[in-house]
Amino acid sequence: MSTNEKKLSWWQLAFIGVGCIIGTGYFLGSAIPIQKAGPSILIAYFVAGIGTWIVFHALAKLTSHHPEKGSFRTYAKNAFGSWAGFSTGWIYWSAEMLIMGSQLTALALFAQFWFPFIPMWILTAVFAGLGLLIILFGVQKVERMENIFGIMKIAAIVMFVLIATAAMLGWLGKGVAFHDTHSPLNEMLPNDVKGLWIALLFAFYGFGGIEVMGLMAQELKNPKDAPKSGNIMLLTLTVLYLISFYLVLKLVPLNKIHSDESPFLTALNQYDLPLAPHLFNSVLIIAGFSTMVASLYAVTTMLVTLAEEGDAPKLFAKKGKMKVPLPAFMLTTIGAIASIIFAMQMPDKLFEYVTTAAGLMLLYTWIIILASFQKLMNKTASDRLQIAVAFLFILLAISGTLVDHVSRIGLFVSIGFITLIALATFLKERLT
Repeated sequence: MSTNEKKLSWWQLAFIGVGCIIGTGYFLGSAIPIQKAGPSILIAYFVAGIGTWIVFHALAKLTSHHPEKGSFRTYAKNAFGSWAGFSTGWIYWSAEMLIMGSQLTALALFAQFWFPFIPMWILTAVFAGLGLLIILFGVQKVERMENIFGIMKIAAIVMFVLIATAAMLGWLGKGVAFHDTHSPLNEMLPNDVKGLWIALLFAFYGFGGIEVMGLMAQELKNPKDAPKSGNIMLLTLTVLYLISFYLVLKLVPLNKIHSDESPFLTALNQYDLPLAPHLFNSVLIIAGFSTMVASLYAVTTMLVTLAEEGDAPKLFAKKGKMKVPLPAFMLTTIGAIASIIFAMQMPDKLFEYVTTAAGLMLLYTWIIILASFQKLMNKTASDRLQIAVAFLFILLAISGTLVDHVSRIGLFVSIGFITLIALATFLKERLT
């Protein structure tokens, strides 16, 4: 991070957080929980917002009292020993690898809005190649671009809210899929809570990225302002999410929402707005591409950090003539190629499988953050209650995958990653 990017004010960190978190998990991934939960999706995102707020505050308090470069990974190491630092780093690396795959798949689906006859794997390869080139030749530009992309993401949501509100008021006429319906609020509590239970994981995934704010909180002018940044950021996100989902539910029948198209595009496409869907899709691609590049950067830099601290082969810390860690970059490239292969083999449900696994790996990281807070900090009765509530919400989200046959595959994938990491941790501890 360059010098002029240091010493952030609390509102700057809040804005960066909004930009980092809003991504394909919201723009495309939200179609899955809407399908599964219907109007109760509003409950799922409200609950996820509360759980996310508690996790962020735990991380923010750790940061303000014990500023550490490694953030949650270092806190895990301090709380439970070297094995915890090792496993936390690799769990987060794995989560970002899966998130990268999820974002590549989402980008291909967005592009198929314009190029429906081009196979997904080709589109995935194009976006992966462009992202890898940026990492290889323009890493320093990535951080500068994120603020611009953050503005575009928020602008896209505001644009959708304004257009959808006009449609709901009848100013745009009746859409091709127009339907008379009661307010989603009247139908929010489902007869069967199974859909809400399954949707919780995807709702949490829509808030993924708060750990990035934890990493950046040490750059605040006053680290004790970190909780304030989180309050503004999460309140803004939760309100935007709930309003936009309410409008989608109001305008689009549930049977018209599909996991291979953004629900917001589905809503816009039914009205005679020649430019709006194309403009919105352009923003979706730009927004998704920015978060995908950030994930590529995250997995590469995390691998370098692990190597520098002896938790990965030293080879991955070596840098080439362009000051790019080439071995780490090559491993990231292999991960991108694996995502392309998966896109070739399993195009129908790939996004849902990968998104489920990525969301689970992210929640495992959040559990470690909560456990580290529990171990390292002096806690009030309110803190203990909040931690218990967050644990309950996260465990509900994880267990919800057991009752859905598609999400269950993502659970097995995440368990596979955890098993490999546990085995590597055991071997490392025995050999050192």
